[in-house]
Amino acid sequence: MFSIRKTGAPILVALLIVSLPGWPVNAAEAPVKAATKKAEAKGKVKEPAKSSKQAKVQSKTSPDDVMVRVNGTGITRLEVERAVKVMLAQNNVPLPLEPEMMEKAQAAALDQLISAELLYQEAAKLEVKDLDKLVAEKIAQNKAKFSSEAEFDQAMRGVDITPQDMQDFSRKDILINNFIEKRFAAPAAVTEQEVRKFYDDNLDKHFKTPESARASHILIGIDDETSTEDRMKASEKAEAIWKQLKAGGDFEAIAKAESTCPSSAQGGDLGTFSRGQMVPPFEKAAFALMPGEISEVVETDFGYHIIKLIEKQEASTQSFNSQKERIREFLRGEKVQTAIDQFITEQRKKAKIEKP
Repeated sequence: MFSIRKTGAPILVALLIVSLPGWPVNAAEAPVKAATKKAEAKGKVKEPAKSSKQAKVQSKTSPDDVMVRVNGTGITRLEVERAVKVMLAQNNVPLPLEPEMMEKAQAAALDQLISAELLYQEAAKLEVKDLDKLVAEKIAQNKAKFSSEAEFDQAMRGVDITPQDMQDFSRKDILINNFIEKRFAAPAAVTEQEVRKFYDDNLDKHFKTPESARASHILIGIDDETSTEDRMKASEKAEAIWKQLKAGGDFEAIAKAESTCPSSAQGGDLGTFSRGQMVPPFEKAAFALMPGEISEVVETDFGYHIIKLIEKQEASTQSFNSQKERIREFLRGEKVQTAIDQFITEQRKKAKIEKP
């Protein structure tokens, strides 16, 4: 199934911090998610004890410290810390992070904020009609995403955003999006030939849905070390269960009581699978059934299965006409994003980016 990711300027939300917990963020996620996975792999996230040297350094820092200047405009420590808080909240990353992971998140946030500032400095040169009205509307729309004013205020406080900050961020967001629309989006035309080529090139990958089935099973398990005698006993037990089912036994109840597969907790339900996902004997038997039917005993390397088909979906193909506008939107977004990336790269070369 073809799905279109959000395109445009994914950096904007993390850069300008116009989102609060509960709003979508897709920028600078990689280092944050990597940090989360690494921490989870270790079993816990802990904050190491601070050395006297670290404490001394931290005592000398201030939220107003400028971490970098972009053509003379400072990006403060507070802005970076706020950006990190938003990214972590959006990705449900528990705090505190290990120092190495926090450094990566801070570096990603700072890099995004630099890119945002470069975009904003160009965007501010363009006039936007009724800007104050648009800012008020944007803030109202954001507030409407929360159940109450109190919840909105709490979310803002959680990422150190003041009402004035929200005004400023919303204003910047509107200006930058206006700049992107005029500079990059409007010229990003997508031809019919490009749409058709994408469809043809990705037909199997995105637009064909393979035949699938949802089934439950009862497994009497064996493995490589199972003796011949125990294999025979397992086979006989499976045959006895099959006869019990044919006599009207409750499949789900028997699966919970007798199956050695972890799926027994769900009454044997394996969920939905396509061809090629199960071992051949199991697949052949499952797809040969009609919904509601129960197979005979099927032997695989895992043991002896009795399969019940719940439902089956035939293979299908989404037509070009039904998908062409979605493809056009996707390709246009790709062009816009590429143009933005190229613009930022060029601006970075020309900009005066200084660390104090």
